[in-house]
Amino acid sequence: MNSEVLVVADQKAGNVQFLNPVTGAVQRRLDSVVLAEHAGFLPLGGGRCAFIDDAGGALVIADAFTNTPLRTIPVAIPGEHLACDPSGRFIAVTTGLGVSWEPWSDLLTVVDLESDGGPTSRRIRTRAGEPGVVVGETPEGPAAVVRHREPGGIESFSVERILAEGVHCPPMQGLRAEASPDGHGDAFDPVTGTMFVATGQGLERFDIRKPQPEALQAIAWDAPGRAYFLRFCPGRRVLVAVLRHGGGEPRDWAQWGNTLWVHNLDTGLTQTTPLGQGLVFRFALTATGIATARVHPEGDELSVHHLGPLEAGPPALRGTWDLPRMDGAPRPGNEPWDNAERRAIAASPSSELVAVTRGGHGELHVVDTSAAGSPLRTITLGSPLHDGGHLAWVSAVDAAPGDTVGR
Repeated sequence: MNSEVLVVADQKAGNVQFLNPVTGAVQRRLDSVVLAEHAGFLPLGGGRCAFIDDAGGALVIADAFTNTPLRTIPVAIPGEHLACDPSGRFIAVTTGLGVSWEPWSDLLTVVDLESDGGPTSRRIRTRAGEPGVVVGETPEGPAAVVRHREPGGIESFSVERILAEGVHCPPMQGLRAEASPDGHGDAFDPVTGTMFVATGQGLERFDIRKPQPEALQAIAWDAPGRAYFLRFCPGRRVLVAVLRHGGGEPRDWAQWGNTLWVHNLDTGLTQTTPLGQGLVFRFALTATGIATARVHPEGDELSVHHLGPLEAGPPALRGTWDLPRMDGAPRPGNEPWDNAERRAIAASPSSELVAVTRGGHGELHVVDTSAAGSPLRTITLGSPLHDGGHLAWVSAVDAAPGDTVGR
């Protein structure tokens, strides 16, 4: 049995497929399931992954390698973010805007996957918005730590208290620390108990090892722009981001500047590398590299930079691959999110395989990026993948979650 599965969601068509990334064979398909795309997938270890079904109002726990029946636990929707504690037992889910233009839901859900009698979920009322979340550990037990926007703030809630009191969605206040109002992008390092938040000011940091979060010194981006999305690699002890310069002018997306940003948590060293102009939506980490898909009117490309010791210098470009055009690609002079296709990206944690979608065409391109010039292999999925769909790479080897924030 292959030790890795590529999970492909078409949230617009309402399905999730589990593929063998080597052969492209579909091993399992779920229909009438709508992935909460912004929250993404959360690998839990042991071949399992979690995601939010925005149609069914449930947290779904799926075994990516077998046809084991799904576990579904009620949660508040629309799902904005989800995260788990380092053991994968406790999961927190925040709610966002859905199709509304204004914040309206203030519900936070906490799930205990190992409670007596089966999984338990409880909901409390916090503050409406587009909150992020991580799940940390304090001497008093696990804590769901929420990142608020406008006004900004970090708020820590006792998971045990929510599970004990959260029937009928009671309002609850946690212990708070101030943060910038424009946070977007969260990560958590269980080793140091540090929560990271990407803001316009830089990478803001908070010690959440105690019930009262403590603000630490922020780390400046030291390059034009800011990050909106973070990835944490616990093995290499690095945080990775792409800084977007010019994001305040969305119709000029073709001129946006993009900079790859890598920070080592232990040494404090940061390195940056330019990526070129256009739309870089998200990125993925291979065993030894960083893969980005860049959309541009002159042509889309996949690029991979080698991620070695930062003391040796910035990540070096390993290779680029031209990607087939999307018929519904973003148009210059229009916002890239308006009636436009995108690309999702994922990568193997144990090799250099990378997968990129071709939004609107129902195609998935898989390439071995260990050497420049490797050919793209195209898999046709039988589902259009409008908006690019969403991807996750799940391993059966990992016994526990790595990055504990859904992506």
